[in-house]
Amino acid sequence: MGIGVIGGGIGGLAAALAFAQRGASVTVLEQADAITEVGAGIQVSPNGLRVIEALGLSDMLQACSVRGRAVSLREGQSGSQVARLDLLRLPEDQAYFFVHRADIVDLLASAARAHGVTIRLLQKADTVRPGPRPEITLANGDRFGADLVVGADGIHSALRPVLNGPQKPFFTGQVAWRCIVPNTVGHPDHARVHMGAGRHVVTYPLRDRTVLNIVAVEERAGWAAESWSQLDDPENLRRAFSGFGDTVRDLLAQAEAPGIWGLFRHPVAAHWHGKGCAIIGDAAHPTLPFLAQGANMALEDAWVLADAIARASDLQSGLAAFEARRKPRATRVIDAASRNARNYHLSPGPVRFAAHTALRLASRAAPMQLLGRFDWLYGHDVTAD
Repeated sequence: MGIGVIGGGIGGLAAALAFAQRGASVTVLEQADAITEVGAGIQVSPNGLRVIEALGLSDMLQACSVRGRAVSLREGQSGSQVARLDLLRLPEDQAYFFVHRADIVDLLASAARAHGVTIRLLQKADTVRPGPRPEITLANGDRFGADLVVGADGIHSALRPVLNGPQKPFFTGQVAWRCIVPNTVGHPDHARVHMGAGRHVVTYPLRDRTVLNIVAVEERAGWAAESWSQLDDPENLRRAFSGFGDTVRDLLAQAEAPGIWGLFRHPVAAHWHGKGCAIIGDAAHPTLPFLAQGANMALEDAWVLADAIARASDLQSGLAAFEARRKPRATRVIDAASRNARNYHLSPGPVRFAAHTALRLASRAAPMQLLGRFDWLYGHDVTAD
């Protein structure tokens, strides 16, 4: 089977590798001039790690990652801990890692090439024509035909509107900054969520622990473009979190040219597949960054797509099985992520006092019960379906 994958990000490369390991001839069409990623970190939770393991890349991922020991929820102003999820209490076969996005992309690209995947750069997809022999028309006028076209090209997917028609996302009233700064505060191997009224900051270490990944979110009436390449004046970031404690302010003081993007809510696509084509990852179900599941959902999609087609008697029934297996879970994850934003941004008052008090008590008296709230998420193994 000949497969064309649009997009050389985490989902596209994972899908390309999964198909190649099953004997398919795969070409990845990437619009950039290099297979690389902007400087940002991601969290690979146990459910995403299951896919990395099934692809045979677990040892290499661990070698370039930091194993997360905890997720800590903290008061932004005082810095005091509200709750702590001890990730080392997860079942023995589950682990949680912080990794630079560029490192996991490089890992997947190298493995894909080693399995015979062709990666073509400067290949921007313009339109896709589904059919028994689907065809991609590129921005330069060239055409690429395949037995299967996979749209792994994110929120601005060329394939999603072909399957679903034009859809207009809505601005959530939130913007996010991201940057990487030196670890000058002795940050532990934790993901720390510093919570404040209408805003929060997430920090965790990367690579050799000398740097920290920062994602900061603020509610606002104005909006920023839905783009991962727009930069902002770091003073705007520092001003937004000037009321936070010394640790956060010290870290943000080191920020240089942070990226900024508006957070938009997209509906889960009604149709994930057509004749000879399918969409995965953000092309099918963009998720807000409040549950650290964007990359993990793309990994799950990639594996299930290749697995469903390999098991099916024909391509179309395999595509239908893929959508049926993935849509309910992706919808649940996206809804959970959206709820987290509200929980992080509570204003001072009775509601926040009650919520934080309950979290403190649960963290101390029933830590396993608190962690168990995520069994449905972290314990899910798409490779065992």
